Amino acid sequence: MGIPEKIKAIEEEIHKTQINKATEFHIGILKAKIARLRREMDEDKHGRTIASGRDNVGFDIRKSGDASVVLVGLPSVGKSTILNSLTNANSEVASYHFTTLTAVPGMMDIYGAKIQVIDLPGIVEGASKGKGMGRRVLSVARNADLILTVLDVFQVNHLKILEKELGQVGIRINQNKPDVTIEKTRSGGLFVQTQKPLRMSLNLAKEILRIHGLHNGRIMIREPELSDEQLIDVMLGNTLYIPSILVVNKIDLVAKNYVHEMLSKIPNGSVPISADKKINIDLLKQLIFKKLDFIKIFLKPRGGQIDYREPLIVKRGSTVRDVCNKIHRNFAKDFRFAYVIGQSAKFSGQRVALDHTLLDRDILTIVKN
Repeated sequence: MGIPEKIKAIEEEIHKTQINKATEFHIGILKAKIARLRREMDEDKHGRTIASGRDNVGFDIRKSGDASVVLVGLPSVGKSTILNSLTNANSEVASYHFTTLTAVPGMMDIYGAKIQVIDLPGIVEGASKGKGMGRRVLSVARNADLILTVLDVFQVNHLKILEKELGQVGIRINQNKPDVTIEKTRSGGLFVQTQKPLRMSLNLAKEILRIHGLHNGRIMIREPELSDEQLIDVMLGNTLYIPSILVVNKIDLVAKNYVHEMLSKIPNGSVPISADKKINIDLLKQLIFKKLDFIKIFLKPRGGQIDYREPLIVKRGSTVRDVCNKIHRNFAKDFRFAYVIGQSAKFSGQRVALDHTLLDRDILTIVKN
């Protein structure tokens, strides 16, 4: 029996099993086994992802700008029109499915930041298993700094499909990485210490660890209400936690009271827009900028004036090394030290190294060899 057949058999067993307190241990084991099999299926004997080379033609987009945003949605929800409204792109628009067949990039300018926005072909249920170019489409989403999940105003119930397909390729939207520390040891078995109550039994947690190849080690769990799925994500090691904005398009086609009723049924913070009529497009741009959590860094040449006109836009948590790499690939190699004025400095003009974390509106002077 091949791996796909094994996965299908386990999925059928889960489907047949009634979910209750008595069966949660058994179901948790089955989930862990499926996750391990999927990882094996996605890698060849050399440990490389199977989908590569010619399979990625049209989807190998080089990241550019200060951040990368992708549009993910089912066919004909208006992603191409949204891209054209947000950026300088001219993605083909038509009233039939699968107008977009490759990844189409555009650049959005806002508050001094240049944000790359990528329109992807529509995904369908089963995309994560390869249906309708789905694996290639979703692989682009894994490299994004932000995902715009796009729904048609008439089909808001499709949100679960998008979340499922993203989840199947290891993308968790609007979630934080679970606070779990694993220290492998050569012997001694598994010692699991918890600071908060788990959502599963301790025995299930240990069994998940064993299924994924960890038989000896010390595990510290600080995450409150850690679930079996979260622990499986930790063990897989390839899960990405990417922020997302839920965009509901084509609101110009319905009455206002319908929009209010629809928004009450989906997560808070959703943005109702009409890309065709340019309704709430500026609001969406502002939310994208805010969600990306940028900070501004002002550069000051040694002996020169502070450049307040063109600040450097970087992600919150960036270090001096990140700034050097953004300016030029050789800056970090030639770096001697830097001076910082601002919130991150203990005193004005503090001398710092490459690993110094910068804060918003810091003034930075870089001294090279």
